[in-house]
Amino acid sequence: MVIITRKALSQDTKVLANLLARTFYDDPISEFLFPSDKRRLRALERFFNIEIGLMYLPLDEVWTTQDLDGVAVWAPPGRHRRRVRDLVKLTTMIPFVIGHPIRNFKVLSALEAKHPREPHYYLATLGTDPSRQGKGVGTQLLKSVLSSCDEQGIPAYLESSKERNVPLYARNGFEVTEVLELPGGGPKVWLMWREPRPPEY
Repeated sequence: MVIITRKALSQDTKVLANLLARTFYDDPISEFLFPSDKRRLRALERFFNIEIGLMYLPLDEVWTTQDLDGVAVWAPPGRHRRRVRDLVKLTTMIPFVIGHPIRNFKVLSALEAKHPREPHYYLATLGTDPSRQGKGVGTQLLKSVLSSCDEQGIPAYLESSKERNVPLYARNGFEVTEVLELPGGGPKVWLMWREPRPPEY
């Protein structure tokens, strides 16, 4: 089956936020930031609506598929989201995390502190509908921007919250630079960097 990718539109935000909420429901960071099993799905939907619709869609590098069964949320060089006001927005606009805003702010701040300063494309989030995982959707979504990285000679960076996803990124040229333990008893995160590949690769 041919997987066709395209840039996401504003009207796709709700569907894609729901997709990511379901995909990341059992993610270690999601469980840490949103500990309530009953509220986590709705909290994640709100979180990803903010992330996609308000922060990344205006940067014009959010990619999805023709069937909306996957999404890759990218930021172009110099435009990754984690400014202080964005951290505050993500940790205080979501009613489900009241009681943990300081801890959650520290988690996002720890990730930002490790964020490379060198110009690069930043993969903030990659998710595939649970029913379509293992079908090549994620790989195709990665290629949508990694091909531009290679053409422009620009590196790429991501943080993987699941060790089992590291091989997928490694197959696409990423290498682990550090395994970060998040503050407050948080889970581990694999920081990964990709140098652009030459045209003849």
